[in-house]
Amino acid sequence: MSQLEIYISEFSRYVIALLIVLYTCESFAVFCHAQENRKGGYVRQSFLMFAFHFSCFVTICFETEDINYLFFYAFQQIMLYAFTVLYRMLYPRSNRLVSNNMCMLLSIGFVILTRLDMAKAIKQFIIVAGSLAIALAIPFFVHKFTLLKRMKWIYGLVGVAALGIVMILGQTTYGSKLSYSVAGITFQPSEFVKILFVFYIASSLYEESGFFEVFTTAVVAAVHVISLVISKDLGSALIFFIVYVLMVFVATRNFWYVLAGSVGGCGAAYVAYQVFRHVQVRVQAWRDPWSVIDSDGFQITQSLFAISSGGWFGLGLYKGTPRSIPFVETDFIFSAIAEELGIVAAICLILICISTFLMCMDIASGMRDRFYQLIAFGLGVTYIFQVFLTVGGGTKFIPLTGVTLPLISYGGSSVLTTILMFAIVQGLHIIRQDEEEALKIALKKKRLHNQRMKRQAKEGPRQRSYPAGDEIEDEEE
Repeated sequence: MSQLEIYISEFSRYVIALLIVLYTCESFAVFCHAQENRKGGYVRQSFLMFAFHFSCFVTICFETEDINYLFFYAFQQIMLYAFTVLYRMLYPRSNRLVSNNMCMLLSIGFVILTRLDMAKAIKQFIIVAGSLAIALAIPFFVHKFTLLKRMKWIYGLVGVAALGIVMILGQTTYGSKLSYSVAGITFQPSEFVKILFVFYIASSLYEESGFFEVFTTAVVAAVHVISLVISKDLGSALIFFIVYVLMVFVATRNFWYVLAGSVGGCGAAYVAYQVFRHVQVRVQAWRDPWSVIDSDGFQITQSLFAISSGGWFGLGLYKGTPRSIPFVETDFIFSAIAEELGIVAAICLILICISTFLMCMDIASGMRDRFYQLIAFGLGVTYIFQVFLTVGGGTKFIPLTGVTLPLISYGGSSVLTTILMFAIVQGLHIIRQDEEEALKIALKKKRLHNQRMKRQAKEGPRQRSYPAGDEIEDEEE
């Protein structure tokens, strides 16, 4: 490599880091402005996102000396730009931070998957294109279909049936039953049931949240979790459990339920450790991976090596060895990003996820309808807790759980489910704006009514004095 090529390769690392840092700053800056003053920030976000995406693929072409990667980049850019434009046309009141962050995370995923495995990146691109097409219709149905509140038992029964089918007939992958195939297409039902589970809890507790309602939902939630535990999909089981406990707390405002859930969760974790061999293996690999570095601790040690070798600005695309980590495209993609794009980019990725979660919480807190409020909260918690499990497992903060990083890791079911979740949140944001407009109209009518009553109160005595005066004059005549 010539001296010029070395300089260009080194320079690209800092450009990519700068662009993602600026994008992240804009992701939090929008919270400092009123809704009507955020447009400029969203425009800057879009520019930085496309600049980051372009810079990464130019670097890929430069490192591989293959111009064909630019064609793949062009298809990605056209898809993301078309989705952004169509979304703004169809839903001008949609939340642009959520859609921008979704596209940014998809861009990061395309970049790192292209670097790791081009075939998988192309397959992911096709799934994302189909998912975005479906997402264009979701806010309309969420906004218009009020029957969503009345389908409690449909949500629960469909979710239990889907997980039951996997538990009995599912394909076993590395000791866990995670998926089954229909017409040659493989699905991971637990990903889709996450959405149904949130809808079930919300529809059960939005009107009444007494002990009977909480107990009923606890039974159905337990069936979901136990089905996942029997299938040995413990990462998803943990997500379902945490979402249930937190949604019950929000619905009831009762800390005793959180305490009971914490005690029950600790007890279940202890039982799982005693019963399941692969749980013991993961705990051992978490506690001391160096003692089993040649066997059970190989994944986590390679992940830690990758993260530490990247430094602040990364080794550069195609300069690291992320392929040395088993399942790097799914469970450990965060480590690959930290190695080649740097700790700065990895931290920014986490912050972008957090800003998305905060916006979900902002939407939930501003909603007057209890059902929609619980939906927004539940989906936000589902998303951010899965991010926590993936990043925490890859950095040895917690034991590995085997879940994917939403929108970034390779996996059709995961990326489709996350895009659908974000589309539902967009529909809830539109409903929130309807509520705010209705409230403004009601307050305006009330203010006008009060002004009219005050005016009548002031004019009333004078109007009543005139007839009295006329009567006096008539009597005098």
